[in-house]
Amino acid sequence: MIKRLLFGSLFCAISFLATAQIDLQKEKGAVVGLKTNALYWATATPNLGLEFRLARHWSLDVEAGLNPFTGKKDDGSFGKSIKHFRVHPELRYWFCETFHGHFLGLHVPYLIYNVSDIKWLGTENERHQGWGTGAGISYGYSWVLGKHWNIEATLGVGYLYLESDKYPCANCGTKIETVKKHYVGPTQAAVSAIYLF
Repeated sequence: MIKRLLFGSLFCAISFLATAQIDLQKEKGAVVGLKTNALYWATATPNLGLEFRLARHWSLDVEAGLNPFTGKKDDGSFGKSIKHFRVHPELRYWFCETFHGHFLGLHVPYLIYNVSDIKWLGTENERHQGWGTGAGISYGYSWVLGKHWNIEATLGVGYLYLESDKYPCANCGTKIETVKKHYVGPTQAAVSAIYLF
């Protein structure tokens, strides 16, 4: 139910902006940005994003990251793992114009995860396999480096609903319980390199 409501809200917002009577062909500036988040790479998570200009002050950013690494050891057991797939769509309002300066965003992340033995995530000596979604707001700034290159920094906070099956250890297959959590806090941190088309 929560997923349908969040994705429905995002779809309505995108439909509203897409039907606006705006001719981007007559406006100057980039219309698409290809990006990658350096902070996300620091967690060994390959990631890529596309940002589309919808109007002079509006854009739609869609980023995805996949961490396929299981932490499997030579003896066949599993150790620390942050295996996950994350999709992060965000509708942005730019104060100056798209891809330049300050912006505010509304994001609706979705993730599927299989996390084990990570103390700071609360999974020490256990494994959680599940999914999550939510909504949040963000603030960011984009610095123009040249005709086709930008650097962007973003921070976001919001709410996430997380549901997972809990297992007693990293490589055990006996489920203990289903855990449902409501998280409020940081939902986004990015320092991204962007190539503009």
